[in-house]
Amino acid sequence: MFSDTHFHFHLMTDGDEVKGSESLRGLAKENPFFMMDIGTRCDDLEERILHFEKSLSHLTADEKKTVESFFYFSAGIWPDIEEIKDRERCVKLLENQIVSYKKNKGESHHFAAIGECGLDHHWNPSNPDGRNEADFDSDIYKGEHELFVMQLNLARKMNLPVVVHSRDAFEDTISCIDEAGWHNGIIHCWSYGIDEARAFVDRGWYIALGGATTYTKKSRMEQMHKVINFIPADRLLLETDAPYLAPVPMRGHPNTPLYINHTYEFIASQRNMTVQELSDLVDSNCRRLFHLD
Repeated sequence: MFSDTHFHFHLMTDGDEVKGSESLRGLAKENPFFMMDIGTRCDDLEERILHFEKSLSHLTADEKKTVESFFYFSAGIWPDIEEIKDRERCVKLLENQIVSYKKNKGESHHFAAIGECGLDHHWNPSNPDGRNEADFDSDIYKGEHELFVMQLNLARKMNLPVVVHSRDAFEDTISCIDEAGWHNGIIHCWSYGIDEARAFVDRGWYIALGGATTYTKKSRMEQMHKVINFIPADRLLLETDAPYLAPVPMRGHPNTPLYINHTYEFIASQRNMTVQELSDLVDSNCRRLFHLD
């Protein structure tokens, strides 16, 4: 199996520790180099760690040791309107949870990044996140910007990379990261073009491609092919965003990190390289970005 820089273990297993242990057992068998469980709320780190540890307790000693070697956490605040409104308290709570976790684990902690955090201006009230442009008055719009910059500043303070969510918000995202001046991390679930990719790469950011690249509309496939090949080798990462965005041929099913091989196969074919070459490349990039040596 291959490195996966973005998945939601708690959501993928519905908080069920038996289901969680089954997932971890499957991952232990595959033994990837790196996997990162992503946070989206200011207070979810402790909850996610507890679910992980309960699921881990059902494994054998060897399985547990294997999973603990590749499993990492991030924590961040997705731009939910209620957390935007309460951003100062939320960011402080986020920082406290991270500090507490790292203190409890000591040098053996596997905390890798701040995020996911960022901006989302994709207006679709019928989606589960209920994004509605009418809800984004000037105060919320400004507050979303401030919430993101606050987390970028927290990442700088903790010397951590950032996992950035940016959807239909390229110019505002660039504005925020330039304001903070902390160009260290991943633009996850890539959905922009070459010009946008160049802007992020020139600032030092990594770009993560997920399952959605495998089912791009035919009218956009040529553009996607160009983007996939434009991303410099030393700035390319892959992800699942499980349980979302399952790749072809698993589209329509809940996603799982075990499906990431399909994305690797697709990206490798687009970049005219072997899957093993791509895997080695992504592992190397993970090692560098997350200081895994």
